[in-house]
Amino acid sequence: MNNTHPTSTVPVLIAGAGPAGLAAAITLARYGVEALVIDRKGELSTVPRASLVSTGSMELFRSWGLEAELTEAAIDVRFTGFIGETLASQQAEFPLGVPSSDQAAVVSPNVPLGVTQDVLEPILLRHLEGLGVGRVELGTELVSFEQRGGAVRALLRDRRGERIVEASHLIGADGVRSRVREELGIGQSGPGEVRDAATSLIHAPLDVGGGARHAIYSITHPEAPDGVFVTVSNGDRWVYGFTGEPGTIEPADLSPEAMERRIRLSVGAPLRDLRIERIGRFSYSAMLADRFREGRAFLVGDAAHRVTPRGGTGMNTAIRDGRDLGWKLAWTLHGWAGDELLDSYERERRPVAEHNMERSVDPNGSVRSVAEELHVDLGPRIPHVWVEPGCSTLDLLGPGFTLLRGPDADWRPPNPQAPLAEHRLDAITSRAIGLGVRGGLLVRPDGVAAEVSLDWPGREADRYEISST
Repeated sequence: MNNTHPTSTVPVLIAGAGPAGLAAAITLARYGVEALVIDRKGELSTVPRASLVSTGSMELFRSWGLEAELTEAAIDVRFTGFIGETLASQQAEFPLGVPSSDQAAVVSPNVPLGVTQDVLEPILLRHLEGLGVGRVELGTELVSFEQRGGAVRALLRDRRGERIVEASHLIGADGVRSRVREELGIGQSGPGEVRDAATSLIHAPLDVGGGARHAIYSITHPEAPDGVFVTVSNGDRWVYGFTGEPGTIEPADLSPEAMERRIRLSVGAPLRDLRIERIGRFSYSAMLADRFREGRAFLVGDAAHRVTPRGGTGMNTAIRDGRDLGWKLAWTLHGWAGDELLDSYERERRPVAEHNMERSVDPNGSVRSVAEELHVDLGPRIPHVWVEPGCSTLDLLGPGFTLLRGPDADWRPPNPQAPLAEHRLDAITSRAIGLGVRGGLLVRPDGVAAEVSLDWPGREADRYEISST
């Protein structure tokens, strides 16, 4: 690497300004840790792509103060599917593993929302910029990097030329064709390509009945099989796509004329004012990186795990990757934890990625009950209980450790290195989260319990270390 290039330093360099990279940068910024986010593309996503912000992701966005803005931007949608030969002959509803508002209210202060990726990314970018810590440079490419001397030394290129940035850590949030993963020599394993897929962004006044729309409409028309309409707006913007066995979708199938014919067959009723904005082709593929870390470099989002659209888990998994790695890097850089905390990133995130990858390659992976999938989305965080109107137990969590104690508890964890916030719960709330009146719970910023002391009347106290930091 040429030492004549201009050189600057930053605590964390993030390659990729998608949901994973922005989530990591925001998390770091909220700890006062500067990150430089680069992306070779000159703009954020301009297509809907993902359209579900899950219950668990909304809990994170609530903690960032974004709940109201996202709710305002959300699509009025029911997270269930409908199936039939055409849109005009929809016959049966099926579950997508996403809770209804009533179901979510039992376990969370939040409900899932229909917010497309092209709407979400600008909101996240504005939030990051508002924090005043870190920056995003679009149109900047990661050319190469090396790890040496306790740092990552990266060569970047933009329209002004090349420069070197030295960082304590590098996060590869640069998608399925990750340059970071390639430079690290990290392989991938998994099913690979399972279907060919074609997709189109369309504008059409589709008649799908009154009230809230369903998230997806599955089409079984014999002349247009394996098709789906995806709700991505409250207006006339939709995504229509179809799949086939690998290698079966020909270039002719992607012509505007062929796509329009399929769409009209799939609608099953007279359709006026159809406009096809764009047509694309991609592979339904699923792969998992052999490891998520190499020294001071980490993989998050699609760089670490690729899933098919079945189940709608890709963006949410990426967001939570970024948050998880972000707080762990911040703790390490602040000296609140050692390097072993960074090893827990892969240990805790890989099982989620494996579950979602396996679901995504299942031909029936879109069809899941809420009971099957909600626990994966929420993870092993403490229970949600309303402490008072508008304040959940999850709202009590701070950037360091949070100690929750029953009204009669006197337990205190010995010498936690991270900052400690304490909350004494009333008897009802304490019992509701399983502590009784004399128990205590030490909680990480992601809501995962680190230690618990259960001190029930009539017996000696039991202490358990739940998750090492």
